Amino acid sequence: MKPFKILTRTILLVSIISLFNDIASEMLYPVLPVYLRSIGFSVMLIGILEGIAEAAAGLSKGYFGQLSDVRQKRAPFVRWGYTFSAISKPMMAIWTFPLWIFFTRTLDRFSKGIRTGARDAMLSHETTPEHKGMVFGFHRGVDTVGAAIGPVLALIFLYFYPHHYKMLFFIAFFPGIIAVSISLFLNDKKNGSSAQESTIPPVPLKKIGFLSYLKYWNKASPGFRYLVTGLLVFTLFNSSDVFLLLALKNRQMTDTQMIGFYIFYNLVYALLSFPAGIIADRIGLRTILVFGLIMFAVVYFFMGFATTFLAFGVLFVLYSVYTASTEGISKALITNLAEKSETATAIGFYDSCVSICTMIASSIAGVFWFTLGPQWMFVISGVGAFCVAMYLAIVFRKLKVSLTTKAH
Repeated sequence: MKPFKILTRTILLVSIISLFNDIASEMLYPVLPVYLRSIGFSVMLIGILEGIAEAAAGLSKGYFGQLSDVRQKRAPFVRWGYTFSAISKPMMAIWTFPLWIFFTRTLDRFSKGIRTGARDAMLSHETTPEHKGMVFGFHRGVDTVGAAIGPVLALIFLYFYPHHYKMLFFIAFFPGIIAVSISLFLNDKKNGSSAQESTIPPVPLKKIGFLSYLKYWNKASPGFRYLVTGLLVFTLFNSSDVFLLLALKNRQMTDTQMIGFYIFYNLVYALLSFPAGIIADRIGLRTILVFGLIMFAVVYFFMGFATTFLAFGVLFVLYSVYTASTEGISKALITNLAEKSETATAIGFYDSCVSICTMIASSIAGVFWFTLGPQWMFVISGVGAFCVAMYLAIVFRKLKVSLTTKAH
């Protein structure tokens, strides 16, 4: 089947929506810490702010994913998630009171929790298990193009208008509202009309608790538990990308050079995501996932020893290979393991746990950075990631967990 027949109208719309939303979000990502410092936030307060915001995003992903399954609706969650994301950006620049900043930043991350499970479930239901890699890879690729465009626009604006950080928050509203406008064209499929030619079993409407999605673990398939266990342990070694940028700063690179590497990484990642998905569908999602984790291990093992532009360039290319081989692929594997009526719950459960583990990982990495030094922090992360890759390789081979053929 040709790619253009697999990439349906809904897949294209969801991908374009993600592109414009990422333009808005990533336009602010490089300047957010600087802006917060300019309005009086200390480094510790910024850390508390980001911790609360990420916790809100993490916990809400599971709840809204399960709610999407219970209501058997996807489009409204996607639409409202991107709407709250768009309006939160100019709100951060209207007032600078700490409580207001905490509210608006948390709203922005909370919006991610609203839309993520429903959006990925919508992508999953648009295709078959044999083409999940291509679909999720295409979405990640288009999404990441926005992640590259956003910082470029921010750099151009700040070149002509240095220190005008507030204006960027208002400018970011426009690509955000474009994303919301496109989301109005999304519609939920009726039962039996998906690409997989199967119906979603009816789920009785019921009230659900905010953390009731955690019960999904008890009824999830063994394959889901094996996979998610490995991925969550890996997340504990996968700290924030901020540490990669700090490695550049540690080698006396300028802010412009640092942001340039970040843009370069996103561009390569965007270019590789779709081909990685196509290859994964042909040779196996499991193989590509393990390969991606090994690439991460290589990058982190050598990151602390890199000193030249060329060395960092090679490592950031390999890091792009890692993300292209794991981000969309892991979602594809998870959706293949979940019952169709619980796809968003499965994704929400995974994303929620990942958010919490990421917070823990970044805290541990920070401690290692300041006590053992950057080199040991990166080496420990690399060795840990390699062990997880070997664990998953053994699980996939010895236990023969089928992650790509489960009927959906």
